[in-house]
Formats: sequence, structure tokens, C-alpha cells
Amino acid sequence: MSGSVPSASQAQATFAATLFDELVHLGLRDVVLSPGSRSTPLALAASARPELTLHVRLDERSAGFFALGRSLASERPVAVIVTSGTAAAELHACVAEADLSFVPLLIMTADRPPELHGVGAPQVIDQGHLYGSMVRAFEEPGVARPEMATAWRPLATRLWRSASGEEAAPGPVHLNAAFVEPLIAEPLALPERATEAPSLRSLPEDLPYITALNVKDQSVLCVVGRGVSADVVTECRGLNWVVVGDATSRGTTAHFDVLLRSRSFVERARPQLVVRLGGLPASKVLGEQLRAWGTRTVSLSGAGFVADPDHLISEAYAGLPHHSDAPLSGDRAYAELWRTASDAVETWLQSQDAAASQLNEPLVARAVVAVSAATGVPLVVGSSMPVRDVEWWAPARVAATFSNRGVNGIDGVVSTVLGVGAGAKSLGLVGDLTMLHDVSGLVEGLGTAGGTAVLVVVDNRGGGIFSFLPQATALATDRFEQLFGTPRPHNLETVAAAFGHQATTVSTLDELTTAIEKGLSSEGLSVVVALVPTRQENVRLHESWNATATSLLEP
Repeated sequence: MSGSVPSASQAQATFAATLFDELVHLGLRDVVLSPGSRSTPLALAASARPELTLHVRLDERSAGFFALGRSLASERPVAVIVTSGTAAAELHACVAEADLSFVPLLIMTADRPPELHGVGAPQVIDQGHLYGSMVRAFEEPGVARPEMATAWRPLATRLWRSASGEEAAPGPVHLNAAFVEPLIAEPLALPERATEAPSLRSLPEDLPYITALNVKDQSVLCVVGRGVSADVVTECRGLNWVVVGDATSRGTTAHFDVLLRSRSFVERARPQLVVRLGGLPASKVLGEQLRAWGTRTVSLSGAGFVADPDHLISEAYAGLPHHSDAPLSGDRAYAELWRTASDAVETWLQSQDAAASQLNEPLVARAVVAVSAATGVPLVVGSSMPVRDVEWWAPARVAATFSNRGVNGIDGVVSTVLGVGAGAKSLGLVGDLTMLHDVSGLVEGLGTAGGTAVLVVVDNRGGGIFSFLPQATALATDRFEQLFGTPRPHNLETVAAAFGHQATTVSTLDELTTAIEKGLSSEGLSVVVALVPTRQENVRLHESWNATATSLLEP
């Protein structure tokens, strides 16, 4: 900036415009905004950039999870702009999820200037380090001053690179920017962009490289989760490793939870080595069996943070496997053992698909995954029972699959589905309480970005996961229902229609598949409510299916 001394309003307008000019240069393409007054300079700067798609969401919590979905789908940081006070606090849940799921978000909270803190001014809370250690970086530049203009582009670059994972693991960053009134002004000439700054990427880890690991002809079980790509799974399988993974993993061995419930299979399938990559599946059966086997367990850091809550990992290596690394080639017969067993269970499950006259929860999961695979539409799976039914009963995923398993909550899942589908297509699978928990996401739907989203809601009249837990048998029925089952009387089709979305209720497999396919061929959001048996019947069904499926695995 040059010429006469700019006003404070001009300085902060130029500051905001410079931030977005630099972020656009670095690759920013999506901005999610919740309306507010104090954030006006940021909102105006973002909306002035034709390169950016602006998504306006009334509810800040919904906005945060919508941004999370956009980041998952686009594989790049997404900016979130909110005003001060509780608006900033509403983002806490999505920041927690982004932190533990390693999703890059640029959280931009507006703030009052220092002179309005501690004096009873409205909409003022302490926003400094509001999200604690959950963010990769925190920046609080204060009210913009012209003499600091040369620092504005480096500030944007630091935020982008910290969020992108160039310094550590990717995740959320927080800019808390104070603005004074008047909040509207035209930006002046922007400070010039300096020579490209050097990368912040840290030096390689001080770990032995994977080629130091010799497992030739051993039986290798590879456990993968969040952060592991389909290409990595293919490389592992090319080495005759058995790969089991969470609901978001593509190309892994299906139905491993069922297989590990068979005592005879567990005895035959004991591995000589367990390799861990990324996050962990939801299956408690797998976790218990890994502890019981006590097999030598190593981690590979090439796919990011490796989850190890049971402290089973004894060795750590850098890098990722490649099918041409001969010393990493495992026992082909061991891989064939798992493949044959998984195929036997899938064949039996297909017979259940064909014979079913009414829907049940595993059948819904199988049908949704099948449509996602056939169409290539990305799938978002809700927490609690949907993510488990996909992991346990569905065939291997083919299309991109997402789930908010960083914190494992049901917060904002509807908004995440919409974020993934904005300007494109998405398919979501959630429970009835998950839909009601994020019903504010229905206010905006896909917004001005357009696109197509189909939300399949498993309506079992309450929190299905709790019926599998000790609370279900330890408490009287009425107390259990009050505290844990928590059924709600709302007609979900009516709720969705009230927000102006297409909605239908189905009870058979043909009806479900037809409704999903119809929704995917239409613009906007379609809600498909799948009626299933009671939660108590669902527990008995799972017990019956597990018993029958494991009987197929007897020698």
C-alpha cells in the first residue's frame, strides 16, 4: 500500500483481500461462510474472488462439518469464516474431528479489537487458542496495520502449509482476526508477492526404511484404516499380505469381523507378522484377537499417523510397501486361506439378499455399498451401527468412502454428506438419531453449489449401537430407553420434506435400490428412510448371521 495514510477500515479490507489473494494462489477453491457482522471484511474478500466457490450455511456447526466434507472430497484445505463469540465456539466439534482425522481446514474467526474485551461488549469471548492443541497452528495478528502489510502474505502461506501437512500431519489451523468498525471499505493496492517461500516440510523421520523389513514367505496380516489409499492396499495385496481395513478402506478383505468369530479359523489364520498402517477398524473382535495373538507387530509411517491404542507395535519403519520388493513378499497360501473364507461368507450373504422380503440393517448397508460401487459415487458412512455394518457385512468398497471416525461422533454427518456432494454427487448412510442430530444441515441442503446427494437413513427408532452394549441387559427396559435408546417420534420423511427435499420411505430391498438410483439421477438432496426391524430384533439378527456365517468356516 502507498500514498496517503489509509484508514483502519481500508487497512483491514486490504489485509483480508491479501489473505485470499495468497490463498487462491496456493490452491484454495472452497470457502464456507456463516453470516455475521464482525467477519464482514473476510466475507467480502472471499466473495470478491471468482476462483472461489462460496458456500453459505446459517448454522456454524453445520458449516464446519460441511467444510470437512468438501475437504475430504477435494483433498485440499477448505476455509471456514465465522463471526465472533459463540459462532467460533460452534466450530469446536468439527475442529476436533478434523484434528484426529487429519483433514485440512482453515478456520477463520473474526474477533472484537482488544479495547472491547473485558468491558461487557456484546459477542465477546476469549478466542485466543480457543481450540487448544487441536489446531496445527494458531495466528492472531491483531487489528490490521498498514506497516505490517509485508507480513500478510507469509501469514496466509504459513496457515496453508500447516493445514496441508507440509510441517507436520495435515489438519485444522486457526486464524483469529480482530476487526474494527466501520467494517466495510474498498481494499487498496495489495502488497506484492515475494519470491516463493521455501517448503516447510520437515526432514525424513529417523526410522529404518521399509526395505530393512524381511518377511519373505511369512504369513502377514496388514491392518489398515484412515489415511490408507486404495493404491497402497493394492500394493500390499500384491505382496500376498492379507489386508483388513475399516469401512473407509477400499479393496480390503471383506467380512473379517465374521471370520474372526470362528475359533477354528482363528487357529488357522494366526499370522507370523502384523503390519499396521493408518487408523484402526471399528471391530472390537479384531482388536481382541490382535491382543490374544500377541504376534510381532510393526508399523509403517508412509500413510501417516498409525493408531496403536493397545501398545502392540514393537517396531516402526518408514515408507510404504511395493509389490516388487521381494523381501516383503508373504505366504501365498495364507492369503488364499483368507480369500476363500471371505468369499464363502459373501456367497452366503448374497443368498440372504436374494431371499429377503423385508429390509434389515445389514441388508441396507450392503445395498448402499453396492450402489456406490456400481455408480462410483463417493459414500459417507455415519458412526455407530452404519459404519460397523459396512465394515462387517458389506462387500469390499470400490468408490471413495468417508466416515467421521476421528472422534467417532454423530455430529454433523449430514453436513459432511452434503459437503462431499456439493457440485458433484454423494451417497450417505446414517441412523435416525444422526439425521435428527444434524437436522440443521437440511436447511441449506447442497446450497448454491448444486449437485446431488442421497441420504439413506436407517430408521430403527433410536440409538441402535446401545442395544449391543451391557446397558441393554443391565437396566430395566424403560430406563434403558430413556437414557440410551432415546427413540424420537418424528416422521423422518416428513421432516425432510418440510425442508423442501425429495423424501420417501422404503421397506424392501428393491424399493431401497430404486429410491437410491432415482435420487442419484436427480438434482438436489433426496432422503430415503429405510424402515427396519426393532433394535432388539437387530441384535438377534446379528447373532444369528454371525452363527451361520462362522459355521461355514468349519473345516
